[in-house]
Amino acid sequence: MTTEQSELSTTPAPSPTTEEMVRANQVNWDARTPVHVASEFYGLDGSRTAEHWFAPFEWTDLGDLTGQDVLHLQCHLGTETAAFAERGAAHTVGLDFSAAAVAEARRLAAEAGRNMEFVQSDVHRAVEALDGRRFDVIYTGKGALCYLPDLATWAGIVSSLLRPGGTFYLVEFHPLLDALGPTPSPDRQDLRLHHDYLGGRGPLRSDAPSTYTDGPPVQGATTSYEWRHGLGEVISAVIGAGLTVQLVRETELLPWKRFDAMVPSENGWWRLPPSEPIVPLLYALRAVKA
Repeated sequence: MTTEQSELSTTPAPSPTTEEMVRANQVNWDARTPVHVASEFYGLDGSRTAEHWFAPFEWTDLGDLTGQDVLHLQCHLGTETAAFAERGAAHTVGLDFSAAAVAEARRLAAEAGRNMEFVQSDVHRAVEALDGRRFDVIYTGKGALCYLPDLATWAGIVSSLLRPGGTFYLVEFHPLLDALGPTPSPDRQDLRLHHDYLGGRGPLRSDAPSTYTDGPPVQGATTSYEWRHGLGEVISAVIGAGLTVQLVRETELLPWKRFDAMVPSENGWWRLPPSEPIVPLLYALRAVKA
């Protein structure tokens, strides 16, 4: 419903259900996919490799993947998924709810000669979609958790997909980053709190024709919903699912330039300039299943 229509309506439109919001996100990511495939941001023309999307500490935390069965949840185009296959995983599986993204991931893997499997499924139905298979390593993050309405349910699914002794590794945008936004001042852009850090007030609805990449406007479904999850909520959900948290990292680095003021770091990633406070922009969590 447009703003003009809502002003004329005497009966407010009913709020969408959680299932309807998840479905809206799914069709929105279907619509985003061709824009992302054509973008310079993803570098699918060969200008970026799978390794580009990882900080060095991620490989330190994950350890040797040789012979491991690896599952990448919410994998989108599989740009990160490919790195696990390249690092010697015995079998690499990517799962995503966007049929368009999974189709592109399969095409890209085939063109590169990589032996990877991609499954189209909402993460909430991953256990059924994967026929009860279990994995040695599960990886997810960098823009994944904000699309999940219930972290306790999600963490239970992750636990169900892990073998005993298996590792869960999450690398995600820090909730502080998601709460910040630039505010123009006379001589620069200051970062201020624009959004909630903690959840509890429902999802944020967005209706935008652009995405975080370059490229043309998104055609079709432009509405999406994002849920806020504080760091305490994430850690508590993982522990509540029976996993043992081994480490939590916070870092000032990001894999791309989120704000205009950011400057390149020594590893090709981005950070705020030295004139700004050092604040966490990304975090990592590693947990194991007994």
